[in-house]
Amino acid sequence: MKRIRKEREKGGSFLRMLVPSLKTYRKHIVALAVVMIMAGGIDAVFPLWTRYAVDNFIVPGTVEGLDVFLLLFFGMVLWQGINVFVLIMLAGHLELSLMYDLRERSFRHLQRLELDFFNRTPGGKLLSRITSDIQKIGETLSWGLVDLIWGFTAIIGIAGVMLAMNFPLALISLSVVPALIWASRYFQNRIFRSQRLVRRANSRLTTGYNEGLLGVMTTKTLGREEESGGEFREVSGRMFRVSVKSALYSALYQPVVICFGALGTALALWYGGVRVTGELLTFGTLAAFLSYTAQLFDPLQELARVFSEIQSARAAAERVFGLLETEPAITDSLEVTGRYGDILDSEPQERPRFKGSLEFDSVSFAYKKGEPILEGFSLEVEAGRTIAIVGPTGAGKSTLVNLVCRFYEPTEGTIRIDGRDYREYGLACLHDNLGYVLQSPQLFSGTIRENIAFGRPEASGDEIVSAAQTAQAHDFISRLPEGYDTAVGEGGAFLSTGQKQLISFSRAVLADPAILVLDEATSSIDTETESLIQAAIRRVLVNRTSFVIAHRLSTIREAHRILVIDKGRIIEDGTHRKLMSLDGHYARLYRNQYIHDKEEAAYRK
Repeated sequence: MKRIRKEREKGGSFLRMLVPSLKTYRKHIVALAVVMIMAGGIDAVFPLWTRYAVDNFIVPGTVEGLDVFLLLFFGMVLWQGINVFVLIMLAGHLELSLMYDLRERSFRHLQRLELDFFNRTPGGKLLSRITSDIQKIGETLSWGLVDLIWGFTAIIGIAGVMLAMNFPLALISLSVVPALIWASRYFQNRIFRSQRLVRRANSRLTTGYNEGLLGVMTTKTLGREEESGGEFREVSGRMFRVSVKSALYSALYQPVVICFGALGTALALWYGGVRVTGELLTFGTLAAFLSYTAQLFDPLQELARVFSEIQSARAAAERVFGLLETEPAITDSLEVTGRYGDILDSEPQERPRFKGSLEFDSVSFAYKKGEPILEGFSLEVEAGRTIAIVGPTGAGKSTLVNLVCRFYEPTEGTIRIDGRDYREYGLACLHDNLGYVLQSPQLFSGTIRENIAFGRPEASGDEIVSAAQTAQAHDFISRLPEGYDTAVGEGGAFLSTGQKQLISFSRAVLADPAILVLDEATSSIDTETESLIQAAIRRVLVNRTSFVIAHRLSTIREAHRILVIDKGRIIEDGTHRKLMSLDGHYARLYRNQYIHDKEEAAYRK
């Protein structure tokens, strides 16, 4: 299975990585290149105007024909001004468009990746790639392309004119170029390696900052502000050190280019001065040569800066395209997507409604090779049944429902829904028939109405209200100042945990799934809210296949079957009454929890 390639194996050129993304902008890039070639060409001929003015107006001391000269010169300056305006517009559009497309592609690609990818990859790293890395690519490609084309056009044009005007003087002036090329290669390799370290450090910094914000309550309650600050300072300090090292290489590179440029000008002045003294060269030609040598090393300096930026952007591109080249571990066949569509289809295909029968046939699964969670696990569930799952931490409860949802796939064996291998339905079809209520409810910035309709944006107002009534959420929503249009804040920060859970449950009800998973949905709420959800659960679970992972055993007494799982095996299976009569593991858990709940109730009184 192909995963993210190692960075050192992705040493291809910056442009090679970006070629597929640039195909969309072929005409745009061609237009930009034409404008830049014109701009570079005009820059290359400006000193010729200087030579003409010196030899025909200044040295002879005449102004005859000066008006025509000034008119033509002004026309060329105006033309160059138009070139600059157009190139800024084109380069700006290219930058913003490329950033938009890369972010769009990256986000869409993330939707295709399996749950395990997000468990293994810190959110801060992904955020860094989609924000700062893509911004670096967009800026460097658009404006770097401008400077590269302009620089190379100007250099070729200037060198060509110099060689045509005076071949020996041109060779002497350009004699420093080979040494400059060697210095450029030396510094570019070091700048690239240091920029790799900078991008990695930036990713760690973003991750640390993100975790610090998300965990601020835990940090404060444990009094770890100083320790957390020290850990962040260490990460930030590494970012500082590698950035300074990278900046040092770039800072050294620029003076090297300037020194070579000054040396080339000095050689031209020395040799050209001797030739002018011997009347073998006109003063205007020498003036033009001095202008050319100074002008020649301006684009060389710009190219030096662009090459430094490209090394940084190349490191960023490796990270972004490493993400885009990550292949999902869980995919559908072309036959399945052709029949039921893809998870990112804007127009969903006609997908069947599940009856809800489910079968685990000798299923084995391991998160890590050699550490199995399930081995040869078999289970048959009739449609419309409520299956409660209890057991100690690490027993395999969440693994079981994650396999049902196809967040992971069995390493061996088969899972069937309505008698068919569930992979034959495809992810889009499967998730259309699934509802999932988490222990920690996830709300999104927006209103309560938008959060309830998150899975069905086309739902009517009456359907949203009906779902909230079923989930026992309508009463508290109606008491809010803006009702269903109340903003929930980031992550539901403006609501209590119980209110967020009721909204999350309303969302699942509105989706009307054939199979519903409740993952300890009542473990983090108060007793009063729990009673509301229990009333909702009794109505929602009717004629619907449901898996309920329960921490509070009082919530599953009415389940059709209760499975007690330990080390990936079913050790007890039956109704509440049957398992209590067995006086086994479940009965002990239930009695202990019952006594604990009674003691808590007495303490609250």
